Amino acid sequence: MEPQDAAGLALVHVAGATDALRIATGRVTAGAGLEREITSLLADSGASNWAGMAAALKRWQPRIPDLAPERDLATMARLGGRLIIPTDELWPSQLADLGIQEPLCLWWRGQEQPLPGAALSIALVGSRDSTSYGAAVTGDLAYSLAQRGFTVVSGGAYGIDAHAHRAALAGGSSAVPTIAVMAGGVDRFYPSGNEDLLRAVANQGAVLAEVPPGSAPTRYRFLQRNRLIAALSSVTVVVEARWRSGALNTAHHAETLGRAVGAVPGSVHSANSAGCHRLLRDGGAVCVTDAAEVAELAAPSGAGLPEQRTGAAAVQDGLTLEDLILLDALPLRSTTSVEKLSAVAGLGQDSVRAGLGRLGLLGLAVSERGGWKRGKV
Repeated sequence: MEPQDAAGLALVHVAGATDALRIATGRVTAGAGLEREITSLLADSGASNWAGMAAALKRWQPRIPDLAPERDLATMARLGGRLIIPTDELWPSQLADLGIQEPLCLWWRGQEQPLPGAALSIALVGSRDSTSYGAAVTGDLAYSLAQRGFTVVSGGAYGIDAHAHRAALAGGSSAVPTIAVMAGGVDRFYPSGNEDLLRAVANQGAVLAEVPPGSAPTRYRFLQRNRLIAALSSVTVVVEARWRSGALNTAHHAETLGRAVGAVPGSVHSANSAGCHRLLRDGGAVCVTDAAEVAELAAPSGAGLPEQRTGAAAVQDGLTLEDLILLDALPLRSTTSVEKLSAVAGLGQDSVRAGLGRLGLLGLAVSERGGWKRGKV
């Protein structure tokens, strides 16, 4: 079955993996009670397209002759990979938040080590046809996040995904600097143009998939794997995305799971940022511009707040509107009278005198020989 096949997942939940396989392959018949349990479970999970066990069995039947688990496991062993299931110690526990949509297993290519929890994982996703702006922002975010000890999760595709993986590998300070979640089998690095990059991800991080070796990366499977990217991470950041980008699908999964979503703003003239602006406008995402702001979203409330940004104080800071007008009217070199300042600033002479007193205390106005000019502060 396909990974997100609700009927198959419900069957495993109700009957257990071993009996579910026997039922799916026709060796055991499902009783009416089992079908009622599955119907109830699917109703509770919001699945509305359940057509009954007979329809599901008919859908799965053509694939039975191609089942070859021993071959798949041998392929993984040859590649130095492994298969993990939810009861394994290495299983990322945050995937349980997917409920019935939690994958039954993960095919894993990389070093055998614990994967980070959601709190230390950040998803960076976006357009395949990224702009130079998107590439630069992604590189800055991924490198800085990796330096802070976060694991960068993405999909291994061209564009934003590739920039995220590459920068995370360069800046990584954790045992698993980056994770690539694939739409097809991990026996073949896809797309082929990213083979060297994905091989480096496997060597230094992890390459994961929920479909077995030999599975093709179909369009539907790209959408299926997006829920895993979102579930593995505490924050999903969309760097660049067109109006109908697949990255928005990942953001939607994150929202559904109650995870934080960040979006990087771009030019209003750039089609590649239209999806980000859509997320910001609809209220589903927080505007993020640097790694500190992303880390703030990942941290528990009140922890990991970014440093307060300060800029050089300007002479006009804290002045009233009248004082600003008066300050602009003061000459820089020669002095002028209260009467002339009143005419230039359009203020009454009493207001000018009071304003000059305030500006004088701040060093912004200086009195010389009965006239006034701007101070040197």
